[in-house]
This record gives sequence, structure tokens and C-alpha cells, in this order.
Amino acid sequence: MSADDQLSRTALPRLAPGLRPAVDPAELRTRVVHFGLGAFHRAHQAVYTEQAAARSGEPWGITAVAPRSADTVRALRDQDCLYSLTERRPDGHRTRVVGSVVGALAMGPDAGAVDALLADPEVTVVTLTVTEKGYHRAAATGGLDLTAGPVAADLAAGPDGPLTTVVGRLATGLAARMRAGAPPVAVVSCDNMAGNGAALARVVHDFVRASAWPDRSEILDRMAVAVAFPATVVDRIVPATGEADLATAAAALGVRDALAVTGEPYRQWVLEDSFDAPRPPWELDGALFVPDVAPYQLTKLRLLNGSHSALAHLGLAAGLTTIADTMATDWGERLVRALCAEVAPTLPAGGPDPVAYADDLVVRFRNPAMRHLLRQIGSDGSLKVTERWLPALRELRARTATAPGGRVTPVLELALAGWAHGTRRAAADASTGTGDTPRSSAPSDPAAEALAACWAPATRPAETVRALLRVLGATDLADDDSLTSAVADRLPALAAGRVEI
Repeated sequence: MSADDQLSRTALPRLAPGLRPAVDPAELRTRVVHFGLGAFHRAHQAVYTEQAAARSGEPWGITAVAPRSADTVRALRDQDCLYSLTERRPDGHRTRVVGSVVGALAMGPDAGAVDALLADPEVTVVTLTVTEKGYHRAAATGGLDLTAGPVAADLAAGPDGPLTTVVGRLATGLAARMRAGAPPVAVVSCDNMAGNGAALARVVHDFVRASAWPDRSEILDRMAVAVAFPATVVDRIVPATGEADLATAAAALGVRDALAVTGEPYRQWVLEDSFDAPRPPWELDGALFVPDVAPYQLTKLRLLNGSHSALAHLGLAAGLTTIADTMATDWGERLVRALCAEVAPTLPAGGPDPVAYADDLVVRFRNPAMRHLLRQIGSDGSLKVTERWLPALRELRARTATAPGGRVTPVLELALAGWAHGTRRAAADASTGTGDTPRSSAPSDPAAEALAACWAPATRPAETVRALLRVLGATDLADDDSLTSAVADRLPALAAGRVEI
């Protein structure tokens, strides 16, 4: 492919004005560092930042750091850090180039440059989309899992040793910033976790506390006043990019874009208003700054993300491929509305109305232009369901225990059975050697081996469910005989491909 055929800054003048970035990338400089070069960041925070720069005239540029994928870094550099976003609308796709990313680094090979940016006074915001597993949290405590191999290796590394975890790299860079007396900085988690700001603060502080740095106490004291960890809620459905998406972008642009992303028209960003450092004026593009994001966070986590996971695991059991496929069944919409109604009593006041929120979810999930793969949504299920389902399940079952005849949890039990059934497929894949191939029937999961081991041939189904819950660290739920039996009772229908609500 020649340079003339590829998206780049030199190609921009040849694009129609409506396809070009909202801001000239040459006028931006790095004031935001982002960990995670995935599609979601490029379709969400990068878009808000571009619009904030365009509408304010301030040079808010992003340098994105890839924790693992050096290939993505090279591809982005080859395109002068430009890429396109296609909104999949029912009335037709809309494509344009996004220009807010001005640098791309690989966390390992470019460690020195990453640390220099984290200590740079011009950089006042760090954002992250590294998924739940990137935080290396211990299931029992929520703190940093110091026994995890990558974490232990980072803690044992010398001053110039290689670091492989985002937590280690971030903590090391912030420590250097504190030592240099640089201005305050906000470190903003954009991952789908309850209390994501506090969760990120906890693991970073735990890393510093567990380090061998002689000045770790002074660093922690300085961080307490100079590093904020605002909580956030992010929302936009961003499917994995396929060959058809690349072709759509190329047809719209007239040039090849190797890093094209797609997303639904809807997007939302709610942030805790606790920034002590300069930040992009994201509110100019509709971001909402609030004193407490918890009502929005729990609504999104338990209704949208919870429904997404339920549709994914149950849809896979039914042999389906996408979210739109599940919504075309006779059970998809009923599942979404029933789950939202069941979980609504666990939501705090001050957030969106659950009934109206469910209405919006049905519209969004039905969007015929979206092809959000169930296998993608169902990946890392052991981490996601722990966040999305189990807290509500505990609360609702506790209410039932103290109020006989009161609320029960049939929809969450069904969803949990769908997830459990998927771990059986993973066990089958492992036994046939297909688990790491594209033909594998089960989503990937960091706990796949431990989950597969729960499916011993002679074990009663309820005991298998009990073992699976223990792998999740949910011993209390594993000891709930009525729950494990109810989940187990759902498994035969799912094994036959039936979803019964």
C-alpha cells in the first residue's frame, strides 16, 4: 500500500470537510496521557477531548500508551495517529477522522518516554481504559493482588527494570512526578467498575506502599494532595472492528484506515467534579460533572452492563452471535426489561429513571446497524459478573431473607446460569484442544482453567455452581443452597439451547 492510499496528515486536505478532524492535530500538544489503545477509548474519550479542544481553542492533545500491543502503536504512528470513527446509525453510517491523539507509545519499549510524560508539568490528566483485569485487584479485598505474578515481578524490578503492569508503570511515573514537585494531576479511570476512581487509587497506593522505595511514605503524603482519582461513568457501545468496517471506512474516506473504529450514536460521560488540575472542558461536548457519580455508575453498571452480560451469556447458549440477534428473539427484550426491574430496587436515588433507562436500552440494543459480538461482550466473564451481578444479587437476597415472601432473583439466577453454562463450554474446549482457536465456543477468561476444573464429571450440578462461585471469591453466595440449586435447575434448558424467562 502506498503512502497516498493511507490515512495520514498529508491525506487530510483531500478529504471532504465533513470527514476531517474537528481540530487541526498540528495545533495540539500532549496534555493528556491515556493508558489503553483500544477501540473504546478512540470512540469515546478521544472524541470528547477533540471536541473540547475544538470548541475551547485549547491545545488538548492525547498521547496514548499501549500496555501490550506494539503493533497497534506502529499502525497508529504510520497514520500520524489519525483514525476514523464510523457511527452505525439506523438511517446510515456516518464516518469522520478523529485528530485528538498526537502520540502513541508502547509501555514497555517506550518506558522512558512514558515516565517523562507522567512527570511533565504540562500533562495534567491521565486516563485509563485497561479493563478490570488491568487493575490486578484481589477478589477478597479489592486491593492490589500482591501475589499476582506480574505485580510481584514489577515490585521486585530495580529502578530501571522492566514493568509490565499499568499499575506499576503508573505508580512509578507518579512517584517520579511527586519527587519532581510537578503540579497536581488527575488520574481518571474510564473502566466499568463500581467506584472505579477509588479502586484505581487503592491499587496505585498499594503498589507504592509495597514498593522498596525509601521515600514511599513521602510519596504517599504528596499524592494525597497532588493526585486526584475522580470516579467516572462511560457509556458507548463500541463493537470490535471487522473487515466490513474497514471497508466502510475506506469507501467513505477514499483512503485506507487500518485502525478504523465504529460505535453506536449514543455516548455518555459522567465525571466526579473533583479535579484539582487543569482538564479539557469536556462539558462543552456534553460530559456531565457531578458531586457523586454513584447513582449513574450503578445504574449503568447494573442495568446496561448487567443486561449486556446477560444477553451475551444467554445468547451464546442459544447459539446466537450478536446483541441484535438476541433482541430479535422472543426473550431478548423481556430479559432486558425484567433484569432492569429486578435490579432497580438496589439503585440509589438521584440517578436515571430505571424504566426510562430500560426503554433506551431496548432501542440501543435493537439498532440493526450494530453487530456487537456476544463473544466479545462475554469475555473476562469472571471479572465482569463479579462487578455487574453479584452485589445486586447479594442485596436482593438479603432482603428476601429478612422479608419472607418478598423479592426474589429469578432473572439474575438465569443470567448466572448462562455464565455457568459458558464455563462448561470452556471446559469442553479445553478437553478438545480448541480453547485458543477462533472456533472455540466460549469467550476467553483469565480464570478459565480454574473454572473449567469445576466441571468434574461426577459432580452434582449444584456443587459445580458452588465451586464456580468460589472461584469468583463469592463464598457467601456459594453457601446459599437455594441459589446454587436455582442456578443449577436452569442448566438443562440452556444446554438444549433454550432461554426460559
